[in-house]
Amino acid sequence: MTILTRPDSFDAQDLALSRRAMLLAAGYAAVDIGAQAQPITTPADGLVTGWETLYGGLPAFVARPATKGKHPTVIVVNEVFGVHEWIKDVCRRFAKVGYVAIAPEFFFRGDPDKTLGTLKDFPAILAIVNKAGNEQVMGDVGTALEWAGAQPFVDAKRFAITGFCWGGAVTWMAAARFGQLKAGGAWYGRLKGAPGPENRRWPMDIVDDLKAPVLGLYGALDKGIPVADVEAMQAKLKGSKSSIILYPNADHGFLADYRPSYNAEAGKDAWAKLLSHFKANGV
Repeated sequence: MTILTRPDSFDAQDLALSRRAMLLAAGYAAVDIGAQAQPITTPADGLVTGWETLYGGLPAFVARPATKGKHPTVIVVNEVFGVHEWIKDVCRRFAKVGYVAIAPEFFFRGDPDKTLGTLKDFPAILAIVNKAGNEQVMGDVGTALEWAGAQPFVDAKRFAITGFCWGGAVTWMAAARFGQLKAGGAWYGRLKGAPGPENRRWPMDIVDDLKAPVLGLYGALDKGIPVADVEAMQAKLKGSKSSIILYPNADHGFLADYRPSYNAEAGKDAWAKLLSHFKANGV
């Protein structure tokens, strides 16, 4: 399991700038940084990290082991804030335990100037996010899988996907779309919603279509995803290889260590269970 560490010297009293200003400068999402946030920092030693341009011009942050050989791969799907510093750190965490982690920038078409992570106005953020429809996003997941499969450092028979919040819903949908995926991990992703202009379906609609087992990781204190929805999804999954863990004392975003809702105990347990889920399904 990844050892998640915090730098001992990271203390607001030792800095001329406030902790929040420091985190903004470091590239964390502006809208939701907790006043006392001390994000986990995963070092990049022993890794190859950086931005890549995938097919069709799709940008993606990639972190992978520097060691030779073919590695299993996980597609990392961001929150509504895009591929900011926390998502990059999640990629490094996966790379530290042997994965190639690929985080596509799904919102780049609606945010060519890369301003999303700096925005503090949530309606402005959603205006960008809503430009990325379900079919476009599924296409981008497919592009990431295709690009990864052509890389010499990727074991093309061992693909997984995980996502957070907005990306949690994407994870469920991708697991119903792509047969290449062997496992998924959906962190507090929305389970149902209106069809919208695409007449799209939602995770609760596609349970019977799941091609890979998904582990759902949810918090009972999440005001945006009622426990009743989680229980309804659990009932739909009964008898399948997919399942949901509901953490009674966790809120939405409980793994995101830069947010006020971070729950270290639940986050540590859920991360370990996610890695075990991947391993159990051959990824």
